Amino acid sequence: MRRVNVDARRVFAWAMYDWANSAYATVVLAGFFPLFFKQYWAAGLPVTESTFWLGSANSASSLLIVVLAPLLGAVADRAGARKRFLLRFAGLGIVATATLWFVGRGEWGVAAAAFAVATVGFMGANVFYDAMLVEVSPPGAEDRVSVLGYALGYLGGGLLFLACVAFVLMPAAFGFADAGVAVRFSFLLTAGWWALFSIPLLRGVPMPGTASPPVARAFRDGVRQLARTLRDVAGQRDAALFLAGYWLYIDGVDTVVRMAVDYGMSIGFDANGLIVALLIVQFVGFPATLVFGRIARPLGARGGIFLALAVYASVTVWASVMSAQWEFYALAVLIGLVQGGVQALSRSFFARLVPPRRAGEFFGFYNMMGKFAAVIGPFLVGWVGWMAGEPRVGILSLLVLFGAGALLLSRVRDPAT
Repeated sequence: MRRVNVDARRVFAWAMYDWANSAYATVVLAGFFPLFFKQYWAAGLPVTESTFWLGSANSASSLLIVVLAPLLGAVADRAGARKRFLLRFAGLGIVATATLWFVGRGEWGVAAAAFAVATVGFMGANVFYDAMLVEVSPPGAEDRVSVLGYALGYLGGGLLFLACVAFVLMPAAFGFADAGVAVRFSFLLTAGWWALFSIPLLRGVPMPGTASPPVARAFRDGVRQLARTLRDVAGQRDAALFLAGYWLYIDGVDTVVRMAVDYGMSIGFDANGLIVALLIVQFVGFPATLVFGRIARPLGARGGIFLALAVYASVTVWASVMSAQWEFYALAVLIGLVQGGVQALSRSFFARLVPPRRAGEFFGFYNMMGKFAAVIGPFLVGWVGWMAGEPRVGILSLLVLFGAGALLLSRVRDPAT
């Protein structure tokens, strides 16, 4: 594919979309929606049932993107279609997020549906956003451009989340009638933030004008491409084993992110304290990732992953028996210490397993699996907790994902040893 001419303004315009959409990931996905769903929209449901429906909404949106991934990937490979489809999915997510402002008390079904649609828009747009990297990045600068996007995402999402937390903790100081109104305003503000800061990409990233193919042909091409990649991955024993294990344990990691606030609410912790815990994870995570890489060097990448999974398993067990709010803060620190490390080491370990000449193809599959994780875990936590009538039992089900993922990883031959 022809590489277009680039400049710094175009790179920055592209990266600003990460600033825009990360607000949804922090404020809605991990932060206020789980809290408000349980306290406001599903207040009349048993805590185990509300957790089940929240988990189902998370899993359904992730599963839908997995099903659509071949079509989305095929269209993303067609010049001129990426930005158009990114904006369509982003628009879907923005409208659905803003809709949450209008959902009334007790309308948990409408809230769950709007949340699922917004999450589909968020994840679907990211498929095209990631694919646009090759168009905006100067040759050899892909890593730096990608890091710029992630950095702006952490900063933008974190700043808006901090502001929204202030609204909720001190609603009167900002002119809100109560914390509930402040939370609903946060959803509306997130939609506005997402839309406003998508404008630089809309205006500053022109794409090649080649017409996209018909949808039917794009879908067929996507299915064929995915089938070829699956056959190629299956032919690489260690890569295939790693990807299977990675799918399981990263699903558990993402489930912790998405369901932590809901779980804390289920066992009776203060909502404001849970939000503070999420801020702790944000602030601990960045420096801890750098430190974790140094600590894991003597263990190797796989040993470092095992260490992180052991921490996650310990956190899961501790969470099932904790009774004091300070324990939730301690668990937030522990998660912040290893969350970035397990992701970084997984990527570097997989890089040693793939054929160097086909790294792009294999990493495309790796990224798809990581991006569309959290299909099994949220549903598993919700369903087990509902069946057992006890959310503490539900959270323990994550041990299956961490354990099975670690078991498969243990069967992978480490090329570095």
